[in-house]
Amino acid sequence: MCEYLHSVTLQEEKCRGCTDCIKRCPTEAIRVRNGKAKIINERCIDCGLCIRVCRNHAKKAVTDTLDSLLEFKYKVAIPAPTLYSQFKDILDVNLILTGLKKLGFDEVYEVARGAEIVTAASRKLLENKTLPKPIISSACPVIIRFIQIRFPELINHILPIISPMEVAAREVKANLVKKGINEKDIGVFFISPCAAKVTNVRNPIGFDQSSVDKVLSIKDVYMKLVPILKTIDRVETLRQSSNNGIGWAISGGEGKFLGIENYIAVDGIENVNKILEKVENGKLKDVDFIEGLACHGGCLGGPLTVENSFVAKNHLEKILRYSVKVKKQDNQDMINSDLNLTWSNPIISKPVMTLDQDMEKAIKKLEELERIYDSLPQIDCGSCGAPNCRALAEDIVRDNANIEDCIFMLRQKVREMAEDMVNLSRKLPPAFRKNDD
Repeated sequence: MCEYLHSVTLQEEKCRGCTDCIKRCPTEAIRVRNGKAKIINERCIDCGLCIRVCRNHAKKAVTDTLDSLLEFKYKVAIPAPTLYSQFKDILDVNLILTGLKKLGFDEVYEVARGAEIVTAASRKLLENKTLPKPIISSACPVIIRFIQIRFPELINHILPIISPMEVAAREVKANLVKKGINEKDIGVFFISPCAAKVTNVRNPIGFDQSSVDKVLSIKDVYMKLVPILKTIDRVETLRQSSNNGIGWAISGGEGKFLGIENYIAVDGIENVNKILEKVENGKLKDVDFIEGLACHGGCLGGPLTVENSFVAKNHLEKILRYSVKVKKQDNQDMINSDLNLTWSNPIISKPVMTLDQDMEKAIKKLEELERIYDSLPQIDCGSCGAPNCRALAEDIVRDNANIEDCIFMLRQKVREMAEDMVNLSRKLPPAFRKNDD
């Protein structure tokens, strides 16, 4: 099996062991040991929340650079619609797309167009009513990974359709090959708002290999585009998408475009966790569809963006109001391509750090874990380097920590040792005792 490649990484030289990240990680994937944060790869879902909260900028997402354009003869940019929201006072999407061509790309294909194709395919799947309700969107790879780790019993609720990013990459490659361009010469570059999309390209969900060749961060592309946009005097008409496709960048955009009245749009991984807990407990069977996005504000709040998510939303809404609505294409035409939009591989659960492969030993370790947890103060201060007392108990059972890592348990141990020393001093031989002893 190939090694699972994460995008979110730690720069140890910048880490100060402040514990901000361990308290916010939704899967308890981070510990602080010896004054430095450590990421547990099996638990990391590349949500990028640690990148957001790290005051020392010790977490970063590893993306490709613009230098990688040199690796391909024919370069294609597939920008996420979030890119459009990053530029102040630019309302014409065509200007930004033209800027991408000036940057060195031979062609541009919008991910927003891929979102329209996914929407059409989703509607068709939803019509057969075979999926258990509520149906959960598969657009955000973080949420899928989160379900695999924390809510495996909800896997069959996930809509088994590939992402707009992947659709855009497959569609543009297929079109270029039909035009006579060698597929090996084509490099598809996704311009991403989040780290999870980078990981999803390296470790695809539901299929074997992504059609995306490289992933660039919106931050990097933005910095290069700003001076270029000021020099453009002739804007090409390159936009293929409608407002509905671009609206996917905003939380609730997918559900609204699908035309489902009874749906929930939830953003922010902590909020998604609460909703999924309700689904797990059977409390949302009356809801038809859940659109869950890991970042606050949807993709506009991705950790690889430049603009504040609220300001970005304001910009994008201005673009949508300004835009001349592109004539809607017939949904049937949209999905009558040779592309397979459904998953070819089943999604399976990802058991995280089981206590032991041997069931009998695992049960004993679980009992030990509970005993240790009961002895801890259970105030979840994070001083031990684990996110909470239960996580510390688990680390102790795995021999990755000691009970004295808890400052309260250490203080108790020191107090007991001091008392033992006093008691021991009272047991000196008679020849060494003072008269008052």
